[in-house]
Amino acid sequence: MTRKSPAPEAIKAWGRLMRVSRQLVEKAEDALKAGGLPPLAWYDVLHELAEAGEGGLRPFELIDRVLLAQYNVSRLLARLEADGLVEKLPVSDDGRGQTVRITPAGRETRRRIWTVYGKAISELMGGKLSAKELAMLAGLLGRLRDPPITE
Repeated sequence: MTRKSPAPEAIKAWGRLMRVSRQLVEKAEDALKAGGLPPLAWYDVLHELAEAGEGGLRPFELIDRVLLAQYNVSRLLARLEADGLVEKLPVSDDGRGQTVRITPAGRETRRRIWTVYGKAISELMGGKLSAKELAMLAGLLGRLRDPPITE
């Protein structure tokens, strides 16, 4: 059985995507740290819970939406709950199940993080690419997703 090697262009694109992705995340994390704010993982979880609305999300639903491993989400939820940023509520039809919901303090923390995070995105991406280039990049990256995003 022969394996098809990736094209040199694919290898080059892959390497750049991995390096640039890591660099952008590190720079955004540095901006948050300089602002005395929690890391991006906090924003990611708080954002998904805010988007879910008052009904919140079950932990397994949250895990599907964020870029963290299950054990990291469990630990982060415990920390966010201890800080009063999320609350866990029982699920009426499942005695062991819980729903996680963002609190008003969580919404405020998310807003504070976004002030710095949004500025970092603007500087790191918007300041270097035109609106047309950003749209093209978003479209190309959307095609790489599984399932693809075509909007």
